[in-house]
Amino acid sequence: MGTVILLRHGRSTANTAGVLAGRTPGVVLDEHGRAQAQALVERLAQLPLTAVVSSPLQRCRETVAPLVQGRELGVTVDDRFVEMDYGEWTGRELRKLAKEPLWKVVQAHPSAAVFPGGEGLAAMQARAVAAVREWDTKLAAEHGPQALWLVCTHGDIIKAVLADALGVHLDGFQRIVANACSVSAVTYTETRPFVQRVNDCGGDLRSLVPPKRRRQRRPSSDATPGGSTGTS
Repeated sequence: MGTVILLRHGRSTANTAGVLAGRTPGVVLDEHGRAQAQALVERLAQLPLTAVVSSPLQRCRETVAPLVQGRELGVTVDDRFVEMDYGEWTGRELRKLAKEPLWKVVQAHPSAAVFPGGEGLAAMQARAVAAVREWDTKLAAEHGPQALWLVCTHGDIIKAVLADALGVHLDGFQRIVANACSVSAVTYTETRPFVQRVNDCGGDLRSLVPPKRRRQRRPSSDATPGGSTGTS
């Protein structure tokens, strides 16, 4: 199996306005978000990406646009990585939503939360995890077990995928943070995932480069006692 980089989109106009954008069309990156997207080009330059996948929403497609320029890659849109459907909460100010009774459920027991007229968090996790695992299996079959690929999506989607990879119940996913334009990474093996990065906003990503071998081996499903050096 391969390694997926979970990239959250850059800071958007809705982020700075304190509004729950959801699937509202026309939400774009703000000036800082565009600078974040441009900085990704150098930060990820050494990573041999085999595919770039994106949520269909504009803020995600704008984030990866500079990254694929100069690479022999296009951006594949997959609707399963779209933002949560927040239903009647969409477009409302977060400070007002925090006063709603459902807010406490979303914080403390998200597996039971279903947004009025929208999607449930458990359903969102199911579609996102299924999409990541399907893409990872497909790309590993096409490019080998060291395949490294990227999906640009949204904060709750990333947190839900990381919770699954960590073996954490969805009710604990609010303990995970995914800042704008942060990088998280998961390597999938035959028996378990390994979480390589969480909410990395500027660290060196060279350790994610697959090792050069004459014959690629499948990533081991075994953890190294005492930890590993990160060099093998």
